[in-house]
Amino acid sequence: MNLARMFGNEKYMWDGETYATRKDAEAKQDEYREAEFQTQVVEADDAFLVYTRRVVTEVVAADA
Repeated sequence: MNLARMFGNEKYMWDGETYATRKDAEAKQDEYREAEFQTQVVEADDAFLVYTRRVVTEVVAADA
């Protein structure tokens, strides 16, 4: 399994889990989407993988 994968020009990271069915993967995908991640589901080796990405919208600097 690839830890990272490109979809278009965007890099997604594998969530580290394998799902037995597409339905299971899509349920996890829904959870990620609620947390404002972009997601992709991929079928690989008789299992399903979920890849995610989230764009940084705010940077908080620590006090020095």
